[in-house]
Amino acid sequence: MAWSKVLSFSDPFPYQTSVRAADMKIFPTVKGEFRGQVTQIVMNELWMQRFHENLPRVHKGTVRPGRKIFSFLSQVQPEVYHCGRLLAQGELIAEDYEVQHVRTMGDFHLGCISLAPEELVRASKAIAGCEFDIERTKRSIRPSPDLMRRLLELHETAERLAKTTPEFFELPEVARAFEQQSIHVLIRCLTEGIVSTTNSGALRKESIVARFEEFLEANPNSPLYLTEVCAAVGVAERTLRFACEEHVGMGPIRYLNLRRMHLVRRALVRALPSTVTVTRIATDYGFWELGRFAVAYRTLFGEMPSETLKRPPDDQRDFPNRPLLLQRSG
Repeated sequence: MAWSKVLSFSDPFPYQTSVRAADMKIFPTVKGEFRGQVTQIVMNELWMQRFHENLPRVHKGTVRPGRKIFSFLSQVQPEVYHCGRLLAQGELIAEDYEVQHVRTMGDFHLGCISLAPEELVRASKAIAGCEFDIERTKRSIRPSPDLMRRLLELHETAERLAKTTPEFFELPEVARAFEQQSIHVLIRCLTEGIVSTTNSGALRKESIVARFEEFLEANPNSPLYLTEVCAAVGVAERTLRFACEEHVGMGPIRYLNLRRMHLVRRALVRALPSTVTVTRIATDYGFWELGRFAVAYRTLFGEMPSETLKRPPDDQRDFPNRPLLLQRSG
């Protein structure tokens, strides 16, 4: 049965776990109250998702096996970088199963549409008359303006229905007709569009950043130094710095500290003050200079870590079905 829902969040952690078919870690890069909204529409074969966030951030993400996901900017907005590449309006990004980074400047709007790989092949044969080439969609695709406009309109209509008339998707025949029209336009966008390739230099940087992420994941609570990070990744310091700056908008040490700072905040949010201390949580995540840590924490989150720990649990609870106003930034 088809269904739809709209979820609103004031915390990036539950927001990131709401994403279907992908594993994401979102790290806002500036101080401010996070606001995120996810609209999800699930039909028999086709899934749609739309995202809106207010704060600049960087995220690390991987697609789970079982879906082929295509994403696009759903409206004009500040610059967005995908794996170090500036995204343009009117192009589709084929998300693969490797580690990817997306960097935004705030007021972020993204649309996603996906099919199971076998359904993608079947629909391609029926609509385009040819075997669908999965390898063709490993990079970006630029459909004709007319086809892309039709895809955007269908996607926007689905969001509007999910917000105003969610019972639309509970009508089997009506939902099926909408799904078939959307699949038809998507397949034409993919099979008739111009495919962009990635050069060897960009692929090498992607590989470097992926190894860097693997090392960070393997050492989540250890204080790391740039020399040992470079040795583990197998590149010179300058090479690692250039790759990180291109993909996540900052150097490796700053990115490491940003990740850990958000992990500390999440631990403080979840903790009971009677059972743990700020010092214990901070040192668990590799912050040994507690005075400097407290200053950096307040700069990023607008409050001292002790204030986060003392806040009543009800203040930290998310209310997924409560509408939240997203303020345009920038």
